[in-house]
Amino acid sequence: MNDIYTDLGFAKLDLSRKHRTGIAETIYCAGKTKEQLAEILKSFAQKGISVLGTRCSQEQAEYVFQTNIPLSYDETSRLLKLSVGQKEKLNGSIAVCCAGTADLPVAEEAAQTAEFLGAEVQRFFDIGIAGIHRLFAKLEEIRQADIIIAVAGMEGALSSVIAGLVDTPVLAVPTSVGYGASFNGLAPLLTMLNSCAEGISVVNIDNGFGAAVTACKMLRRMKNND
Repeated sequence: MNDIYTDLGFAKLDLSRKHRTGIAETIYCAGKTKEQLAEILKSFAQKGISVLGTRCSQEQAEYVFQTNIPLSYDETSRLLKLSVGQKEKLNGSIAVCCAGTADLPVAEEAAQTAEFLGAEVQRFFDIGIAGIHRLFAKLEEIRQADIIIAVAGMEGALSSVIAGLVDTPVLAVPTSVGYGASFNGLAPLLTMLNSCAEGISVVNIDNGFGAAVTACKMLRRMKNND
């Protein structure tokens, strides 16, 4: 054990990530046993370190709750949260937009990750371009955000449409939602990468977490440099 990481044998817990990167440690829960996850969370809790767990199953969550660690869990986003002490508050806001209800797990992963990291988040859900009037009805509110996260499956056109209507950076998140020819998110990924609208950056398929972390880092830098 040292002040940089704690060695649990099966895992080395990063204790200085918040100091180095501005973002608290995150645990990718999938692939870990529930016992391993509980031991990791217990160690962070004892050290007074907040931590976010992504892709946490219901079974894992139910097990770690038995340890009496002060945790919260959201079934939609599959996020497990250990919050210790006062949460940092970022200046500025993030609009999380998603095309359809089927995209909600990824959109909520983005929204709740950003909130965990201290950002103010507005949600604009089920505003896909199949009923584009729904997007236009919320457009002025969306334009007020400092950063926009656009989550979409199928052909993934939502981010391009939004980016063509706003002066705000857009982070596009393709989802694996769609029929066979969407290739589990590859089709929307390629659409987003090939967008002719300016100001779009694209993260990996279903990576709402990655989009939220990027957005929060952008907020921190933008506001600190004002």
